[in-house]
Amino acid sequence: MADERRSSTRSAAGPALLPGAAGPALPPGAARASLLPGAPGRALSRRAALAGLAALGLAACGRTAPSRAAGARVVSLSPSTTEAVCAIGAGAALVGRSRYCDHPPEVLRLPSVGGYADPSIEAIIALSPTLVVGARGPAGPALDESLRAHGIATCFPDTESLAQIEDMLTELGRRLDATPGAEQAIGRIRAWRRAVEQAVAAKAAPRVRTALLYDTSPLFVAGPGSFPDELIRLAGGENVITRGGPYPSISVEQLLVLDPDVLLDGTSSDGDMRGPSRLAALRDAPGWRSLRAVREGRLRPLNAEVVLRPGPRIGDGLAAVARALHGDALALSDDAAVPPSPGAAGLAAPLPRTEAP
Repeated sequence: MADERRSSTRSAAGPALLPGAAGPALPPGAARASLLPGAPGRALSRRAALAGLAALGLAACGRTAPSRAAGARVVSLSPSTTEAVCAIGAGAALVGRSRYCDHPPEVLRLPSVGGYADPSIEAIIALSPTLVVGARGPAGPALDESLRAHGIATCFPDTESLAQIEDMLTELGRRLDATPGAEQAIGRIRAWRRAVEQAVAAKAAPRVRTALLYDTSPLFVAGPGSFPDELIRLAGGENVITRGGPYPSISVEQLLVLDPDVLLDGTSSDGDMRGPSRLAALRDAPGWRSLRAVREGRLRPLNAEVVLRPGPRIGDGLAAVARALHGDALALSDDAAVPPSPGAAGLAAPLPRTEAP
């Protein structure tokens, strides 16, 4: 999931994934990361997380019985699932979050149990959750197995397509007795999708050759099999990255050869999706300034929170990508979306005694 990958801290570089090259089964050290009770988590670089997660694959929701809304206590380990729980109207069940969960703002008062790559089992268990949701992370099945060994239900769904994001919302709605809210959140995504597809069809223009960049050092891009790749296609674009897996690393020289019409800028400073663009700072750097999209002013910043989090706002993210590709030439109104989903009203009171450092 892109939001969790981007939230990881940066560290020394490992081998780059070039288009067409097979990715490693795990980033260096990821297989050894211990997330069992009593063991500290290992910080994972944004780069390693991008490369590794593409090969991991996320498991279906845990086999433990569903956690129903009455008395449900939910810990969410990824920003996208935190947003999803709130969007379906089950925010009152949240009792813990990852350190990167920041939307809606009300969740910031909940205890943090660590990050995407280093959640604290002790902090999670101390919150007495009935359900833990999120992305599995680089530890593979170890975290899921450890939680289920403590009798805690888990849900770590795949979210690399709009259909899988909708499935995630449906499953959370089922588990938290919030099916009407889940249906409303899904309805908003579908309304945006219909509106974007209709606007793109009405424009009747050639597809815009595009690359979406996550990071610049090294250069990570959205590749085939990722949900941003689907967003580009639905928005009337053609992703020039066609090989290397969902999140490959390429060189600036390779990007020059691909010569996209538009560069979608999803880069930001470390650990902050609202931070300044890392790509914008390279406009005049060797190689970068030779890119046609840079020379001709077609470097388009994205609201990374909306576009790169595979959660309930992904319909808004699709609209943002469409506007970035086509600008004012696209007849797309904000009125296309259905009314907002229920939101985060009634968040459970935080338990400061158990907050993880």
